[in-house]
Amino acid sequence: MRYLHTMVRVTDVAQSLHFYCDLLGMREVRRHESEKGRFTLIFLAAAEDVARGTAESAPLVELTYNWDPEVYGEGRNFGHLAFEVDDIYALCAKLQAGGVVINRPPRDGHMAFVRSPDNVSVELLQKGDALPAAEPWASMPNTGKW
Repeated sequence: MRYLHTMVRVTDVAQSLHFYCDLLGMREVRRHESEKGRFTLIFLAAAEDVARGTAESAPLVELTYNWDPEVYGEGRNFGHLAFEVDDIYALCAKLQAGGVVINRPPRDGHMAFVRSPDNVSVELLQKGDALPAAEPWASMPNTGKW
């Protein structure tokens, strides 16, 4: 497993970039805009990690800007931790056997969400290409919040 990023929701992109980049010294390494999802993702690397962050090998901060206004209370603005895993199905099975609820099952063979004992959302992403759809995951519904 490899740590990927921490996601935080932001309400003002310019103000957030000023804080993270101008004041803290982080650098934007990539950006993704989704018309369909109505959000923008901005990935930042620490100044000393820019080269590694561009190659997607350094831990990053993901700023998520949702285009539709929403008031975020403390806790809601923090999004999730993300980890790249070698076998998403095997890890989800292990977590489930350990009593962890799979909030967003890996139906697509690529992404799943679980919660820590302290209710922190954790995203699991399959390393490389998505695995072929497989049961019980393919037909498992979402449970709770993720």
